[in-house]
Amino acid sequence: MKQSALSLLITLALSSCVTLEVQTETPVVVQFVTATLPAVTPRPATTPTAPSTAAATRQATAPSNCTSSAVLLEDVTIPDDTRIAAGQPFIKTWRFQNNGSCPWNGYSLAFSAGDRMSAPDTLPVPDVAAGDTVDLSVDLIAPGTDGVYTGYFELRSPDGEAVPIGIQASFWLRIIVGNASGTAPAAGTPLSAQPLYTPGGPRSCDYFLSNPYHAEVAELINDARAEAGLSVLYINQQLAAAAQSHSIDMACFGLLSHTGSDSSSPFERVSAAGYSGFLEEIIYASGYPQTAFDWWMNDQVHRDAILNPRARAMGIGYAYVDTSLYGGYYTVDFGSQ
Repeated sequence: MKQSALSLLITLALSSCVTLEVQTETPVVVQFVTATLPAVTPRPATTPTAPSTAAATRQATAPSNCTSSAVLLEDVTIPDDTRIAAGQPFIKTWRFQNNGSCPWNGYSLAFSAGDRMSAPDTLPVPDVAAGDTVDLSVDLIAPGTDGVYTGYFELRSPDGEAVPIGIQASFWLRIIVGNASGTAPAAGTPLSAQPLYTPGGPRSCDYFLSNPYHAEVAELINDARAEAGLSVLYINQQLAAAAQSHSIDMACFGLLSHTGSDSSSPFERVSAAGYSGFLEEIIYASGYPQTAFDWWMNDQVHRDAILNPRARAMGIGYAYVDTSLYGGYYTVDFGSQ
């Protein structure tokens, strides 16, 4: 592909983290849940910043039947798994080609999910003619805690629609902070250490994982238990396999339910993973780990599950599908052994 001499570099201004809208669970009937939960409201579509008058005029002249499409040509800076010091500012730059027939007038670059790393919600993209290339940059700050972090972004048209990038709508950056070892699993692949129970058959959707989310949920739960004078919970790999499977199942099939796509119950999934001593399961959709945890702790049934004195172990699952109703899906399975 021929790179235009007019490739542009834009730099995103730093912004404080914006809390996503809290989503709640659909009422479901399971043996261990007796409370009636609030009704679920689908996440609203993002309202983009209104383009300038000039951009709006240019957009109006675009062919009515044109198509928006992009190709990610390369990571200009910070390739995946670059090691960065905790708290260090850095600039991530991607190079794209507009391979659709619509000119990019009034388009934007938007943070969509994962680890924000001080990214703002959106930033205008400069005008890009069909066939031209553009360099898009974002100023970020590495988290202050060692670990592997992944942030997901989208290109959006003036009406807020994500521009397809190949078969996906999102692109990402992944960094290793401090002395953390290993790398995060690649997008669209399961956690290799966890044999996944697959209700509904083999997975066919493109889902994303976030190891830092698993760790943050575990830390929040164990901090709450410690404050209540309870023992902290260790991560059991069989419980983790069942929980991760269910999060992927919910994300891929658009479910928000304790019942799997094959009508399996939490007990059946945990037993199939080889664990005995299952206690209960809690789930949540959308938002960040803190959002999920706050909702659980403000609902008595879920609070009781987290602070169950009989619990000794837990497994945590998280999966994100950008085309699903809620985006990210959390599952925590608790056990007594």
